[in-house]
Amino acid sequence: MPNIRVLRDVKARHGVQANEIARRAYLYVARNQSLPPQVRHQAQLQLNTFGRYTRPTTVKNRCSETGRGRGIMSEFSLCRFQFRLKALRGELNGVHKASW
Repeated sequence: MPNIRVLRDVKARHGVQANEIARRAYLYVARNQSLPPQVRHQAQLQLNTFGRYTRPTTVKNRCSETGRGRGIMSEFSLCRFQFRLKALRGELNGVHKASW
C-alpha cells in the first residue's frame, strides 16, 4: 500500500505534466516586458487560477516504498535504506555489494 505522501507526489506529477504547456505560455506572457501591462496582468491572473498541484515546485522526489523525502536514489526511486535492503536481497538487477 503506497504512502499518502507518495500518492500526493504522483498526483502533483500528473497535474504538472497536464498543465505544463499552458503554464509556460502564461509565464512567458506575464514576464515579457515588451507587452502592455494589461495583457501581462491578465496572464498573471490566469496563472493564479491554476490549482496547487500544477506548480512544478510541488513535485518532490520520494521513496516509492516508504515515502521518505531525503536520501533518494533517483534512478531507482528508493531511499538509501530501502535501496540497501533490496540490493542485499538481490531484488535490483545489476546491483551487488562491492568487495575489494
